[in-house]
Amino acid sequence: MPISVTSPSRELHSHNVDMEDKRRKQTKGSDLKSRLQRRSSQAPNTERLSPEEIILWSQSLERLLASKNGMTTFQAFLKTEFSDENIEFWLICEDYKKIKSSFRLSSRAKKIYKTYIEAEAPKEINIDHKTRDLIRRNVKTPTTVCFDEAQRIVYRLMEKDSYPRFLRANIYRTLLDSASDYIKM
Repeated sequence: MPISVTSPSRELHSHNVDMEDKRRKQTKGSDLKSRLQRRSSQAPNTERLSPEEIILWSQSLERLLASKNGMTTFQAFLKTEFSDENIEFWLICEDYKKIKSSFRLSSRAKKIYKTYIEAEAPKEINIDHKTRDLIRRNVKTPTTVCFDEAQRIVYRLMEKDSYPRFLRANIYRTLLDSASDYIKM
């Protein structure tokens, strides 16, 4: 039977790696906190995440989405929840409403329908059958409001489900704690 021989330096290296892994796990949350604090102390000409802004996000989904940083943070959270298709759809509808060209309106409506509305779409959103049928008919002669009902449904879903989960999630709690620490300084 072969005997394995471990050199003392290999054992020491293994021990150091184990200790480093343990330290990394213990400081995972505080590491994010320190990165956020470093970010807030960057040069004055860089965009900062203010404590007031972070606190405002908890007032409503509308306030969160109105903030560029809030939107980005919420999108990152939804990706971890595997439900980012909702915010993507909502944002695409916001852009869709700004289209002036009827040709672009038509081609974009078809693309949105195939990506988010159609049954078995790659990023299918959760809407009722009646709304899905209404949009299917609307896309044949699209207007800037043809996705409004689906957008309202998705917004309400995010407001009632995703947004409260976001407020309880580590990503937001860590930012909020960091903001609280900053205010106390």
